[in-house]
Amino acid sequence: MDKFNIQKLLDLEKWQHIQDSLSQVTRLALITVDYKGVPVTRHSGCSTFCDTVRKDPVLAAHCRKCDSRGGLEAVRTGSPYIYLCHYGIVDVAVPITVDDNYIGAVMAGQVLLAEEDGPPHLERILSPSPLQEELVPVRSSLPVLPYGEIQSIAKMLFQLSNYIVEEAIVKNQLLHPETSLGSAQGQSRKNYRRWKEDMAAAHTSALLQEDPDALKALVHPLLKPAIKEIHTHRDRNIPLTDLAALCKVSPGYFSRLFSKELGESYSDYISNLKIKWATKLLLETDLSVTEISEALGFGECGYFIKKFKKSEGVTPLVYRKYFRNA
Repeated sequence: MDKFNIQKLLDLEKWQHIQDSLSQVTRLALITVDYKGVPVTRHSGCSTFCDTVRKDPVLAAHCRKCDSRGGLEAVRTGSPYIYLCHYGIVDVAVPITVDDNYIGAVMAGQVLLAEEDGPPHLERILSPSPLQEELVPVRSSLPVLPYGEIQSIAKMLFQLSNYIVEEAIVKNQLLHPETSLGSAQGQSRKNYRRWKEDMAAAHTSALLQEDPDALKALVHPLLKPAIKEIHTHRDRNIPLTDLAALCKVSPGYFSRLFSKELGESYSDYISNLKIKWATKLLLETDLSVTEISEALGFGECGYFIKKFKKSEGVTPLVYRKYFRNA
């Protein structure tokens, strides 16, 4: 049925442009396939390493097996499936469904995990392939991302792709008034709100990337897990007790060590850091004040505006207006 034909539901030319932009922002290679696994778009951001490997008939067959297995697992779970290919590279299968019917997927990845990152259960779909000597430096040039960021991108791609398909269905229903729109439109609005939140979080994550080596050099080794957690989950307000537990020390000792090493209390550090992130987002993105507030975990927008004005002397909109093109 046409209802489940992704090529007839999507304007593939427009989707290709969106896919290209997403690849640039996330640094993941992307391609969209139908329910048979046949590509319906061109590859966006395909790495030199994977492009070289896929030109070898034998190695390309391994790649297709990995893609197929990843897609099947995504269909089975109904959610993005993150796994390792036969070369130990991170890939993601993001299913697209309509009324619980699988119609295709966004295949993403071609990145490496940050050193000593990633859960131990991350599945390697096939046995490791021997890496030819000439491919070693090419593989090492792949983008390196923390596992938490890959998870956030996978979630965003899942919400975005399914939202766009659902909007296409609603549009089709609008052209056929005899079809009931209530549930479809209600679901569409819910997905739109989730998508907006996830897009803001993904944009924030891409723009505010910190040099992990530089961060590690700034603090006592015992605090490194806490600093990493803070920078990975910018949209959360992590209790000091949680970070102390992560670092395996008492809250009192954590608080004293944090203040000594960073020169300010934990609460002041978080407040100042989030305002710093907010100024960068105001100057370098078109995200609304509300979206920035949500992406940085301020909760109520009014609270964010109050904190920002107290720190910078002006509201976020005034700051953007006068400093953006300064």
